[in-house]
Amino acid sequence: MVRNRLGRLFALAATALTLSACAVIGIPDSPLNSLDPQGPFAQRIDDLFWPVFWVAVAVFALVEGGVLVATLAFRDRPGRKEPRQVHGNTKLEILWTVIPVAILASIAVPTVRGVLDLTECGEGSYTVEVIGHQWWFEYRYPEADGVTTANVMVIPAGREVCAEMTSDDVLHNFWVPNLNGKRYLVPGQTTLLRLQADEPGLYQGQCAEFCGLSHSLMKAQVRAVPETEFQEWLAHQAEPAQEPAEDDPPYEGYQVFLNRCVQCHTIRPFNEVAPDLFNGPDLTHFMDRGVIAGAYKEYSQENLATWLANPPKEKPGSFMPDLALTQQEIDALIVFLETLQ
Repeated sequence: MVRNRLGRLFALAATALTLSACAVIGIPDSPLNSLDPQGPFAQRIDDLFWPVFWVAVAVFALVEGGVLVATLAFRDRPGRKEPRQVHGNTKLEILWTVIPVAILASIAVPTVRGVLDLTECGEGSYTVEVIGHQWWFEYRYPEADGVTTANVMVIPAGREVCAEMTSDDVLHNFWVPNLNGKRYLVPGQTTLLRLQADEPGLYQGQCAEFCGLSHSLMKAQVRAVPETEFQEWLAHQAEPAQEPAEDDPPYEGYQVFLNRCVQCHTIRPFNEVAPDLFNGPDLTHFMDRGVIAGAYKEYSQENLATWLANPPKEKPGSFMPDLALTQQEIDALIVFLETLQ
């Protein structure tokens, strides 16, 4: 009876573990799904993964099947002779040495070829610089008069983008599973990641290396748009923000920004943070992103008000301090920030 209960519990636990592992894959449009490639580089990884997976399944089945056969067929029984030993059989030992070598070689060749192909960006790819911060991603477009944004990387659909990545503080990892695998952002070094989305859309990403208290809240988005829309977006991003007139409703919030926020945030042409000071995200076209707090939250007035009231509470360890803003200052700041289209 005890054995039966333990057997049922083990079977139930194994089933639950299997179903939980498959749960995310079974949900359409899962935000982080490595098995749903949406670009040629993610597809290259997927094309390599499945053959290796099925080879591993076959090896597992053969090995475990052999163990079960040996356990059942040659188990000890009263009066039974010891099974014939094969230790020292040269032919057998050569055979089960050659077979694993052949399997590993067949896996290694396409794996190494794929790694080398994904390491270097293609000729004519569009460059985007990615800088990791605790806890948000910054994107710079050096080919477009130094356009700078944060949290949402906008790229042209159907065109390769070469992400030149580094970190401003600690080790980070940029991962947009629908478009490619993971790649480290290392302080003082530049790493490359090839990205391409076959179709316009929004692709979710995440920092995949523990980097501090809010690592799990360090998210990212890649927005792929048609080429013409991408060029229009770049042109708009290069434009400065418009200063509100003194009798306009956003003017009060503009003054709050100048008095409380300019030490960390830039809004062109009102101010530019000195390079040696801590830099928060550039807010010149803040409303274009649709997300706040390092892409952790979708934009809404309520979410922004909660964030401004106490950033470290919303994102533990946040370098954006609690400025003790009054509700009036928060409301005024939101009115101003919503003009930064």
